[in-house]
Amino acid sequence: MNLPKVAPKALLLHFFPSAPPPANAPLTLSPYPDYFPLSQEEITLALSKSSNTSAPGPDTISYDVWKRVHRSCPALLTKLLSPMLHYVCHPASLKRANGIVLDKPGKASYDTPASFRVIVLLETLSKILERVVASRLSLMARHVGLLHPHQTGSLPGLSTFDATSTLTHEVRLLQRLGSKVSSLFLDIKGGFDNVDPGQLTSALRAKGAHKYLTAWVGSFLTNRMCRLLFQGSPRIFSPVAVGTPQGSPISPLLFVIYVSPLHPVIPKGIVISYVDDFVVTVSSSSHRRNVQLLQGHYRSLCSIAAPRGLTFSVPKTELIHWRTPQERSPPSKAGVRLDDLYFPPKDTVRWLGYWFTPPISKSTHFSKRLSLAQGAFDTIKRLSPPGKGLPPYLCHRLASSLLAPVLWYGVDLYTPLTKMQDKLDVFWHRVQRWVTNCFSSTLVPILAIEASPH
Repeated sequence: MNLPKVAPKALLLHFFPSAPPPANAPLTLSPYPDYFPLSQEEITLALSKSSNTSAPGPDTISYDVWKRVHRSCPALLTKLLSPMLHYVCHPASLKRANGIVLDKPGKASYDTPASFRVIVLLETLSKILERVVASRLSLMARHVGLLHPHQTGSLPGLSTFDATSTLTHEVRLLQRLGSKVSSLFLDIKGGFDNVDPGQLTSALRAKGAHKYLTAWVGSFLTNRMCRLLFQGSPRIFSPVAVGTPQGSPISPLLFVIYVSPLHPVIPKGIVISYVDDFVVTVSSSSHRRNVQLLQGHYRSLCSIAAPRGLTFSVPKTELIHWRTPQERSPPSKAGVRLDDLYFPPKDTVRWLGYWFTPPISKSTHFSKRLSLAQGAFDTIKRLSPPGKGLPPYLCHRLASSLLAPVLWYGVDLYTPLTKMQDKLDVFWHRVQRWVTNCFSSTLVPILAIEASPH
């Protein structure tokens, strides 16, 4: 990809807000008394969660190198990283990153920065320390009130299931009270790029987080450098303001801490979030009244988000008016108007990989999952036609790693009804016959045994 000479500056301004050059203030180091010594076990755990296939940063040192170093001399990395936390100085050499510029496929023109995307590669040594700090900070975050109880995602033990099950529980609970329930699905624009280091460290300080962790976060997020890499690029590091760096193990946690105030108390309602995906649920005597309430709560959320430099991606907004399975009245057509854009209620909303309908239909979700799995199967079965191609054990790996997660995603929240379960079984039997090359007349129990990995 050959870009004009003006491209680096244009791309930097597009993907990273402008930042002043790093200050040349004299460096003064003093130990923090509340620092807890770094242990070899923490380093070992951080390395165990790091993939050898991850691309390294500017120093080109992979995780595999650090793992070998740690095995041969366990004390080395501990002694190397401990002063960075004890004296709270994240070195400038570890704040550098490579930005790999890739073009977005299918664009009619590549004359603007919006036609490209950037993959940021950070220093692996820095990411080891970031993973350790993320572990320590996540343990403290709930205890000192840095996180809201309705936040999920990027937090230990909390997944998309927790967010979606909370949503469905609240909807059914409010419906049992005789109320009409509506939800507005929102997405924060820009996300990690808009985190302000000053406001984030102030929030950590106000909640009583350890001083050394608060100071390290401030050091980690400031005076960062990035160089964009593409054919003909000058390969020069430039100062950037990146919020929380893309690809950093600690960035998701810092972001959810930053957006925790965006969960106001709603009478007869709730605000739930999964990282940067929010859903605002309200209830009242009518769906039309719910629309008015949602518009008011949206304005309230915007007023909380604006001082933090956050905005919502309004065009991605979706509205749903929930119904009970027993309701027979015509569905409400009342839409919501946000920032001069009108959004009618949807018949189907996809949130966090789950499909939701007004009556919370299980069949709709699994019909969508089945369609996706069939599409994926049509693609991969070309790799192994009947009687030739890949050996069965590789076909089994493809089926278990690619098809099964697509097909069965959501069974933690939904249980397929009998007719839908039959459709899912028929499809999976097709997959098993492909894996084993069994005849179409082979009995299903025998087919299942043949398709098992043992």
